[in-house]
Amino acid sequence: MSDMSDWYLQQEYGVRFEWGAGGAERVAGGVGCLVVVDVLSFSTSVNVAVEAGTRVHPYAWRDETASVFARDNAAELAVGRRAVTAASPWSLSPAALRRAPFTPRLVLPSPNGSAIAAAAGGSTVVAGCLRNASAVGRWLALHGHGTLERPLAVIAAGERWPDGSLRPGLEDLMGAGAVIAALQAAGGAGPLSPRGGGRPDRFHRDPRRGRCRGRVFLRSGTGPERLRRRRGDRGRGGREYDRARAHRRRLQRGHPHLRQPPRRRCPHGPGHLMPPD
Repeated sequence: MSDMSDWYLQQEYGVRFEWGAGGAERVAGGVGCLVVVDVLSFSTSVNVAVEAGTRVHPYAWRDETASVFARDNAAELAVGRRAVTAASPWSLSPAALRRAPFTPRLVLPSPNGSAIAAAAGGSTVVAGCLRNASAVGRWLALHGHGTLERPLAVIAAGERWPDGSLRPGLEDLMGAGAVIAALQAAGGAGPLSPRGGGRPDRFHRDPRRGRCRGRVFLRSGTGPERLRRRRGDRGRGGREYDRARAHRRRLQRGHPHLRQPPRRRCPHGPGHLMPPD
């Protein structure tokens, strides 16, 4: 008789779904690929930075150890949004990263996205968001992820309550749905866990609904929080759909950074790049 905890591992499914670092730790051992979806911060910031040619090193904590890690990797350190200065213009904000000067390496501390990446163990890690959902779905299908032979897990990051517990985020649910829907459209998903079964329906692919999606974001828990903190970008980078030029945002095994794929023209659509084999 199997242990009751095995029920939550979703081992009968090629595409699995969980929330937060705790969920990632639970399912990571049984999958070869983890898709981290932290739409308004980590994943979209990674996409913007890597698209510009920057190697991103995820780091789970923003403390003195992050500075040491950045120095050891000859990288700049992203600071808190309110700590941005002319000397340290990089932060966990897609808008700030667009304005910041180019840096070849960047340490990106994040209590959500980076913490999930750290929980992945030896699995390949892909940073997925609305901005690169279709490209990520195609890349996953191209490399055979999302089947019983090569299962993957989509992890919606969510946010944290003041006591540190998980606060699910609507924007990450939508982002996870967009990635899973793109994987299904590419013919690479199955079977799909019931925990993730309704996620594609949470995202509407009609681009005319972009304004509606923006209103949903701004009315969700995280949207008003960002406005109160005067972050300024109003989550616009996170709300962009299919704007990415690069397919893959992957944490290399044995080499902890997210890398830009070679710039080969992708036959699936203009402006996208083919990931390396």
